Amino acid sequence: MEGGGIDEEDLGRRLRALRELHGLSQRELAKRAGVSNAVISLIERNATSPSVGLLKKILAGFPLSLADFFALERRPREQVFFAAEELVEIAGGKVSYRQVGRDLAGKALQVILERYAPGADTGEALLRHEAEEAGVVMAGALEVTVGDQRRVLGPGEAFYFDSRLPHRFRNLGAAEAVVVTACTPPSF
Repeated sequence: MEGGGIDEEDLGRRLRALRELHGLSQRELAKRAGVSNAVISLIERNATSPSVGLLKKILAGFPLSLADFFALERRPREQVFFAAEELVEIAGGKVSYRQVGRDLAGKALQVILERYAPGADTGEALLRHEAEEAGVVMAGALEVTVGDQRRVLGPGEAFYFDSRLPHRFRNLGAAEAVVVTACTPPSF
């Protein structure tokens, strides 16, 4: 569309998002609207631009008016890719935790790039939180204690445990230890 309206690519994405929000398949929407499944598919892929009449007919399958369709507030696109400098430092010092993403409200997963300087330790008081936690050592060596189990892990080795169990991480080596961890739900 011209004149400051929505572009065709946006129209296809918007229709697909609306259909998915209502839990409809392309086939179900086509049946409701009295059009072929191929028409819905072509519009969503931006392979064709529907006339106003056809779009109005399709939107009646929700039901939704043209005005409401174009007035739907678009959520800003969520950030998908993060440059190294965009990771958010949530702790500093001898132990660095750099989180992927700033706001984890409503999220199910927390991913952290952890760096442990030689001699760094999460502390004598063991950690506990309501989550599951997993990680892969990328460089160096890291002693991981979970409950009454303890092991020194090197590059490529991993851990996975219930974070309600008391746990601790220590770098006993002379080189920095680097670990990528995931915690679900975010609780650290």
